[in-house]
Parts: sequence; structure tokens; C-alpha cells
Amino acid sequence: MKAAIILSSLFVLAACGETRQDRAGIGSDKPAVAGTGVAVYTDPGWKAGDKAGWSNHLKARAQYGQNDHARAPK
Repeated sequence: MKAAIILSSLFVLAACGETRQDRAGIGSDKPAVAGTGVAVYTDPGWKAGDKAGWSNHLKARAQYGQNDHARAPK
């Protein structure tokens, strides 16, 4: 019984630890304009690294796709 309590308390304390965050090369340090490199996730006609095209797409998406005031019936 005593061994089970010690083992379960070690398991609970191990869950409180913090994971290392110094791993390099996870890809989050690349700008969004760089793209993913996978054609399925890329709009047709857009090329990776096209900053002006990326900006225009985000502006159009914000205005027409995500702006509830523009989509609301009048």
C-alpha cells in the first residue's frame, strides 16, 4: 500500500513538470508569407513569399469573409 502511494505521488509530481522549450527548427520562426510548402494548403495562384499577395488576401478576407457588419442583411 505504501509503495502504491509513493508511486502515485511520483506520477502526480511528474505531471507538474515543465517541458523544454529550447528546441530549434520547429518552423514557427518562419513568417506566414513563407507558406507551408504543401500545395493543398495554398490558394491557387498564390506563390510562397509573395508578401503583397498575402496582404491583399488578408484584407479581402477580413472585409468580405469575416466582417459580420458587411454580411448582415439590411
